[in-house]
Amino acid sequence: MNGRDVVLSRLRAAVSADGPAGRVPRDYRRERPVDLDRLVERLTDYRARVHRVPEAAVADTVAGLLPPGATVVVPPGLPPAWLPPTVAALPDDGLDVARIAAADGVVTAAAVGVADTGTVVLDGSPDQGRRILTLLPDLHICVLRAAQVVAGVPEALARLTPRRPLTWISGPSATSDIELDRVEGVHGPRVLHVILLP
Repeated sequence: MNGRDVVLSRLRAAVSADGPAGRVPRDYRRERPVDLDRLVERLTDYRARVHRVPEAAVADTVAGLLPPGATVVVPPGLPPAWLPPTVAALPDDGLDVARIAAADGVVTAAAVGVADTGTVVLDGSPDQGRRILTLLPDLHICVLRAAQVVAGVPEALARLTPRRPLTWISGPSATSDIELDRVEGVHGPRVLHVILLP
């Protein structure tokens, strides 16, 4: 009997066992205090830029990040008050790839933030839009509320619906080659701004 046969026989024995599968323990899912400074520190480590402002200042913050007349793609459910009059909003009503890619940026909300990992999660809700909106433009401005931030990944998973299209973002898109030369913008935006609301 070779190694392959041993593994397959063990798999067959496990699958044919009578009775329901054992319960998976979930004791590790404990709510912990959220450290917003840790989230900011992690996002900054990943080369994202974080702006802590009150909600009333979101539009002014967005205006400061984009040149006047810039075109930004916006999901259909994004609060209009978040956009300054100095930018041209391009609502996503099924925009084609070329129009999304030609935009100067995208402004979205978020579903969850994870302080331990410096991750922002989008779930395709109306204020976040289709996944393609955040992959093609070179600049992504994401608005996240402090109440949406959790300490760790288990808490984040408990808040998310697994059937939704989840996008986990930890800083701008980046990759590196075998010589560890970092290249940004290969799989998404080169620049990520997170506007963190109290």
